[in-house]
Amino acid sequence: MTREEILKKRTDFIFPCVIHFYTEPLVADRAQGHHLWDIEGRRYLDFFGGILTVGVGHCHPKVTSRIKAQVERLQHSSTVYPTEAMVALAEKLAEITPGRIQKSFFTNSGTEANEKAILVARMATGHYDVMALRHAYSGHSQLAKSVTAMSSWRKAGVISVGISHALNPYCYRCPLKLTYPGCGVACAEDVESAIQTTTSGAIAAFIAEPIQGAGGFITPPKEYFKLVFTIIKKYGGLFISDEVQTGFARTGKKWFGIEHWEVEPDIITCAKAMANGSPVGATLATPEVADSYKGLTISTFGGNPVTAVAARATIEVIEEEKLLDNVERVGRYFRQKLEALQAKYPLIGDVRGLGLMQGLELVKDPKTKEPAPLETNQFMDRCRANGLLIGKGGLWNNVIRLSPPMNIGEAQVDDAVERMDKSLSEMTA
Repeated sequence: MTREEILKKRTDFIFPCVIHFYTEPLVADRAQGHHLWDIEGRRYLDFFGGILTVGVGHCHPKVTSRIKAQVERLQHSSTVYPTEAMVALAEKLAEITPGRIQKSFFTNSGTEANEKAILVARMATGHYDVMALRHAYSGHSQLAKSVTAMSSWRKAGVISVGISHALNPYCYRCPLKLTYPGCGVACAEDVESAIQTTTSGAIAAFIAEPIQGAGGFITPPKEYFKLVFTIIKKYGGLFISDEVQTGFARTGKKWFGIEHWEVEPDIITCAKAMANGSPVGATLATPEVADSYKGLTISTFGGNPVTAVAARATIEVIEEEKLLDNVERVGRYFRQKLEALQAKYPLIGDVRGLGLMQGLELVKDPKTKEPAPLETNQFMDRCRANGLLIGKGGLWNNVIRLSPPMNIGEAQVDDAVERMDKSLSEMTA
C-alpha cells in the first residue's frame, strides 16, 4: 500500500483516539539497529525507540533469531502448560531484580502488570486504598487510568475508587514553590498528609515510576524515595515500583530505576524494553506477596514462549554488550551535550533524567517557565525533517523525551545533537 492508502485506512478503521506525534503522520515501514525507514524510503535516526521499547536496537539479530526458532518449535501454549521458556525467564528475572523479589506473573503489557500489582497488594495487605503521584501515567485500563494523574489521559471512562494522589517531586515546577535542596524534600511529606486525609489511614500500596515517563521524565531528588518508603511502611503499604519505562538498564548502571534511590520495592512492574518490542508485561514480587494471591488466575498470552525467549534474549544482549555500563557512560556524554544546547537556546528550560532517558522541557521564557507546547510541536517536526525521531510528553505536552537504543555510542549522540541544534537554529532564524 502507498502512504496515502495506509492513512486513509487508518481513518476508516482505527479508533481516532490513537495518537500520532507529528503534524503529518509518519508511516513506518522497516527498521534496523538505530534507524527506521518510512514507507517512502526516508531514513531516520531513532531517538525514541518505540516509546522506550526498542532497548537493544531494532531487529537485533540475537533477539530476532530466538523468536524465529521458538515460533517454529512452539508458538503458544497458554499458562495452563509450564514451558522451559517461561520458567527460564522467571528465574533470570529473580537473579537481576533488587532485594528479595523472586516470583513473576506474566502478562502482555504494562497496563496489565500494574493492574495485577495493585490487585495482589490489596490481597497481601487486606487494605484497599492506593497512593500514587500527580503527573503519573500507569496505562489505559479503568484502574490504570485512575492511577494516572494527567487530565489528557483521564478524560475517557469511569474512574475507579480507592486511588489517591500526592504531590510529585517536580523540582523544576515545585508545587510547594520551594527550591531543592533547601526545601528538605518537603514534597515527600505530602505523601503522609495525603494518606491521613484522603484514605482510611491504612493503605495497600504506593505505586510510582522512578522517573515519570509520560509525565515528562520528571526525576526525583536522591532522598525522595527513601523518605516515602518509610512513610508507606508506617501505614501498612507495599512499595510498587513501576519500571515499565525505567527498567532493563535504561537509566544506566542498574537494571531497574528504583535502585538509584537505594530502595527495595515489594513489587516491580515492567514491560516495554523487557522484550525489545515484543508485547510483554510482568509483575514481579517477593515470595510472601506473590503467595498471598487468593483464588485462581490465568493469562492466555502471558508467558507466551515466543515473548519469553525474546525477553530472555534481550537480557542476554544487555549483559553480553555490557549495556549497563554503556548507558551510564554514553548517558553522561549525552547529558553534557544537551546541557550545552540548553545554554545556547533559552527555549530549553530544563534538562533532566538518568542514563539514556533524558528530557528537555521547553518554555517560552526561562524566567516565567511558561510551557511552550506549540514550539515543542515545531521542534519535533523540524527534527523529523532533519532525519531524527524524538518523543514528547508532560502535562502541557512541552517536554521532549529522548530514549535511543541503549547500544548507541558517542557518534550517534553527536549526530542526534547536531540535528537538534540545526532544528532549533531553523526555528529561531
